[in-house]
Amino acid sequence: MKRFTPLILIAVVVVLVIAPLAWAASATAARTSSANRHPGAPVATAVSTITGIAISPLLGTAGYGAYQWFQAKDDAARAKLPWYAQAKFWLPALLIVGICAAKDSFGATVPPGWKKPLDVLETLENKLSGLVAAGAVIPFAIDTMAKLLIEHDSASLDGGFATTGLATIPFGAMDLSWLINLLTVPFGVAIFVLVWLASHAINVLILLSPWGAIDAALKVGRTALLGLITAAATTDPRWGALFSIIVIIVAYFVAGWAFRLTIFGSVFCWDFLTRRRRRFSPAPDRNRMFAGANFTGVPVRTYGHLVRRADGQLEFAYQPWLFLPERVAAVPVENASLAVGKGLFFSNVIAADGRTLFLLPPRYRGHEDEVIRAYALGGGIRDAGLRKVWGALREMVGGRATKPPAPQLAPA
Repeated sequence: MKRFTPLILIAVVVVLVIAPLAWAASATAARTSSANRHPGAPVATAVSTITGIAISPLLGTAGYGAYQWFQAKDDAARAKLPWYAQAKFWLPALLIVGICAAKDSFGATVPPGWKKPLDVLETLENKLSGLVAAGAVIPFAIDTMAKLLIEHDSASLDGGFATTGLATIPFGAMDLSWLINLLTVPFGVAIFVLVWLASHAINVLILLSPWGAIDAALKVGRTALLGLITAAATTDPRWGALFSIIVIIVAYFVAGWAFRLTIFGSVFCWDFLTRRRRRFSPAPDRNRMFAGANFTGVPVRTYGHLVRRADGQLEFAYQPWLFLPERVAAVPVENASLAVGKGLFFSNVIAADGRTLFLLPPRYRGHEDEVIRAYALGGGIRDAGLRKVWGALREMVGGRATKPPAPQLAPA
């Protein structure tokens, strides 16, 4: 059964990607229904579009562009479409999405860590496509909404009043789309950033997860959510807007957690790709790192500085959201009982009972002994994460387990 797992996961992802597009293509007639003639239909459609693209920028942008391309009547109409609706963009974009889906699917059967470089590249792709979508695609969607609103108002005016041609000239000559764009584009971009942060957290979780099956499950869940919003918006824009509002509300409440996870993923990718550890050396008393899950009083993965005061005590200084006034929290554990847990991709600072207090970015790999000397940690270096699992497996099958080095204390 295990050997069929990649094929099953690929089939599920393909269905979740293709089904919404097929549904949208088969429901073209729904645009003329009473629901789409509702005054709020353009706004509901825009909200659903922004939310869908924010959930998966590359897939959402490519799917949105492909939908517009197939809805165009002829080649002349397609030539006037924006760049993301041209086949030379959305075809390669959908191909990249398929490659990423295959990577996550086959990752369920490969040893942990083999696909980690590809996870880093996909995380960077999600950041880049999110930036492009926020700066280009979302304003296009808002502009389309503005034009639809103006056309709807003009149609209502013509159909609801028996006015003369001279009376309607001022309304026909006015183009208020720029004003609507001015008022709504910042709001649309804010919604996009909020939802994108929550969605991008999935990419970072995939980056941190050592098991391919978890990666595939996270990716399928996100794609299913995108498919649900797309299908609902195609059936009735108001249903699509309702699901989108629910997603926006959830994204608002997890914004802080998602922001910290995004910063963690960004630092991880930068250190990994630039091999920063080769150019890095820990400072003697103040170094950047992330708060761990067991450092009470500080949100997990908060980025700050671990500081060793003149009296030898440790404290963690950080700025909420990276720009608010600095806060300082004392480390509740004595230096002598702290150790460095050495992992396969990144290390951490742990207490004697194994609780993680701080997460060290990948730049610290190979510099664990310097961290111990800088903060006078008495617990030495221990294996952690996948290294610990690998050592236990080697010992189980009769091999020599990895022995942690003897504790190294700072010179008196």
